[in-house]
Amino acid sequence: MTSELTWLDDGGVTSPLGWQAGAVDSGVKSYGPQPRRDLAILASDRPAAVAGVFTRNRIVGPAVRLSRERVAGGVAQALVVNSGNANTVTGEQGERDALRMAALIAQRFGLSEQHVLIGSTGVIGRALPMQRIERGIAAVALSRTGGGEFARAIMTTDTVPKQHAVRFTAGGRAYIVGGTAKGSGMIHPDMATCFCFLTTDAPADATWLRAALRRVADASINMVDVDMDTSTSDTMLLFANGAGGGDPIVDGHPAAQPLLTALEAVAVALARALARDGEGATALIEVVVEGAATLDDARRAARTISASPLVKTMITGHDPNWGRVLMAIGRSGARVEERTTSVWIGEHCTLERGVPSTIDLALVSAAMDREEVRIRVDLGQGAQRATAWGCNMTAEYVHINAHYTT
Repeated sequence: MTSELTWLDDGGVTSPLGWQAGAVDSGVKSYGPQPRRDLAILASDRPAAVAGVFTRNRIVGPAVRLSRERVAGGVAQALVVNSGNANTVTGEQGERDALRMAALIAQRFGLSEQHVLIGSTGVIGRALPMQRIERGIAAVALSRTGGGEFARAIMTTDTVPKQHAVRFTAGGRAYIVGGTAKGSGMIHPDMATCFCFLTTDAPADATWLRAALRRVADASINMVDVDMDTSTSDTMLLFANGAGGGDPIVDGHPAAQPLLTALEAVAVALARALARDGEGATALIEVVVEGAATLDDARRAARTISASPLVKTMITGHDPNWGRVLMAIGRSGARVEERTTSVWIGEHCTLERGVPSTIDLALVSAAMDREEVRIRVDLGQGAQRATAWGCNMTAEYVHINAHYTT
């Protein structure tokens, strides 16, 4: 028997069995509210199967290169993350610093260096202050309740930490999936457009885990847009330590689908939180595209609408200019025909099978004056469906990014 998902209050990456985390203010990050938690550690009490997806940006930092190489081995036990400095475009010194961070974690907790992963996020082109980081690593205290501190420490321009966890049962065993994410800017669908870390106490085969993470990423984190930019540090990791017991999950295992469902639920919740907290945003935009000929078409259209600057600013100004949605669909690369396409903004149909409706546009404008705005499109080409999330674009976005380092 399989249970429904139960959402855990204040759940996060340490909700599953066998996980601990902690964070400190090490002095790496010079911006954001006090206290500036900026160095965090997540660790399992045993080696865990691991999978990862990383940025497709061709400029990447040593943390991405190191973690990508080690994830390929399929096993990890700890993750160290710093915010405030991306350690990108830092040459050979940056490579040495990344290796040093991993080595310090391995030494402190008695782990194999190959089982320690890294994440670094923040300003590009500045060397890590390694003396501060070394002191911070020595000072971090891990605990079963440290997930909230971990979630706060990985933030950069985020205004709130983002974490969720669910419990489910499968095959007579109870398991938990927890997760946290960070990102308010430089967010665009391109393989883990942020930091997103998922943990579970379910046992899983590393090969199965890799395939599962790709599916989860494509349905969640890769369907988020804030500003059409993709960071050099983007990393999504999934750890399964098996502390909940049972045989490793593979295709056909009774817990395979329930675990996949739980992973996707947590990842989608985090994706929505990322979009809601976009830099300067005042509205979450949810875009549902249905009636597509293929799943790829549905995703292309939904992502293009959610990423369109003209759609984003339309929402900001509550301007019922629904033609912008059509414009975005038309350039998305999805199969689309004007005569079969319908569009809704909120509950109001503005275009029905290629024919503009006679609705009072003041109602459409009012439907955009909300904290969450839903755009729905029916392409009339098939039966595939996809959802993307974005946010509106305001003058505050320009202000934040015009003064990011000054």
